[in-house]
Amino acid sequence: MPKYIAALFILFISLNVQAQTWEVGGSAGMAGYIGDLNVNNPVKPSGGFAGLFVKRNFNRYLAAKLSYSFGQISGADSTSDYQQFRDRNLSFTTPLKELSLVAEFNFMSYIPDAGKNLYTPYIYAGGGITAFAPRAMLNGSQIGLRQLRTEGQASPYAKYTLVLPFGAGIKYNISGKWTLAADLGYRITRTDYLDDVSGNYAPASALPNATAVKLADRSGERNNNYIGTPGTQRGDYRPRDFYMFAGFTISYTFVTQQCYY
Repeated sequence: MPKYIAALFILFISLNVQAQTWEVGGSAGMAGYIGDLNVNNPVKPSGGFAGLFVKRNFNRYLAAKLSYSFGQISGADSTSDYQQFRDRNLSFTTPLKELSLVAEFNFMSYIPDAGKNLYTPYIYAGGGITAFAPRAMLNGSQIGLRQLRTEGQASPYAKYTLVLPFGAGIKYNISGKWTLAADLGYRITRTDYLDDVSGNYAPASALPNATAVKLADRSGERNNNYIGTPGTQRGDYRPRDFYMFAGFTISYTFVTQQCYY
């Protein structure tokens, strides 16, 4: 991951050395995910997130934003409205560590404490990398799932995934050079294992140990009626998971005397 951090930072500082304002701030809110344990609700929260960012404003409309965010998502079949998912009885919790660089576009001319507009809608899109580590509870202990290869994978899936963040929001100049913003953003990932669920049930002989066998098929934990026949469907077969951050940011903009009024 360090090489990706360095690459993003070099790209960020080289975008426009003539830009005349810097902006720093923090963000916090709710996190959610769309995947094998939540297939059809793109705004369902399942955790939270917080982050810090630095932004380079090139003019009244365009900026580049480098941010680091930490979040957590989770899911549990036991809370589903559908009996087939409750019968499957899988669950997970996954911490996320995201480093991203996005381009941000204001729909209205916006300079805090200097422009004529106190607010503007905006959109953003870019790229980044996220570290993830799905876990599940077993007998009161939290167990890491990657190394267990619960679907019989030949090797553990990667610890990191590239992501494509995109979203929209609205920002408001609350006082002086302070800006408060609210936004909703999604991340397209290149993995289907944010929840450790993807394809089919594996035979016990393909799993590395007894813990993997227990966590691969949890359907019988309530009534001893296990449904995870090897080769039958375990996940939803979609090729990737998504996750979502929605919340508020507060930031301070350093406006220089040579700024673009």
